Amino acid sequence: MPTEHSSGGDPARTLELLWREPGPADSRRGPRQGLSLERVAAAAIALADSDGLGSVTMRAVAHGLGVVPMSLYTYVPGKAELLDLMLDTVYRQMPRGDLSGMPWRERLAAVAHENRDLFTRHPWIAEVSTTRPPLGPGLMAKYEHELSAFEGLGLDDVEMDAALTFLLGFVQAAARSAAEANAARQDSAMSEEQWWAANAPLLARVFDEAKYPTASRVGAAAGAAHGAAYDPDHAYTFGLQRVLDGLGALIDTSGA
Repeated sequence: MPTEHSSGGDPARTLELLWREPGPADSRRGPRQGLSLERVAAAAIALADSDGLGSVTMRAVAHGLGVVPMSLYTYVPGKAELLDLMLDTVYRQMPRGDLSGMPWRERLAAVAHENRDLFTRHPWIAEVSTTRPPLGPGLMAKYEHELSAFEGLGLDDVEMDAALTFLLGFVQAAARSAAEANAARQDSAMSEEQWWAANAPLLARVFDEAKYPTASRVGAAAGAAHGAAYDPDHAYTFGLQRVLDGLGALIDTSGA
């Protein structure tokens, strides 16, 4: 489950920050200390990338910037607004390829791959619920680009939005599963092969293949194919094709 939620701060102040609009409180905040919103966001993102989202506090970000914590509040009101600034920054910086002239499955797959790459660069994003998205320029550019992959397919506007949400939801879920698998390897200090080798003798004693014939057969086949019970890359590739198949059924009924 997500541990953080975007758009949890003051809506007006958050939008002012994201769109770099001076708010009425700015004139009362006193002289600034030579920082910028870009530097603040970059420091917070670097901290989250290296140590996880839980490490991002106003005090920790201020320490990374070499300033006292109170000075940071002259730029960002608090952690909630900072999180939205971080998200919108990474959205704005996302590489976005040209989707024109590509078949629709390739366009949608490109959007999925771009988002998977984003989660790979910034794993903490998978922990954030964006059901109330940060409505900044980075998000808007991302949304515009990704919707273009669905243009001309005969979907109405509501279906386009829902189809994109469905696609990105799959990618985020896959990213979370991959992060969990990576964390399990790090916590146990074992590779998948080492973990199974350590557990195989006990499993051989307690597992009755005659009682669970299907599980035994399928589990053995999957383990042999992946070298593990779960392969994040295979799960992503297989799942993406099934998502595209499902969207293809919708597109086929749209009359495009």
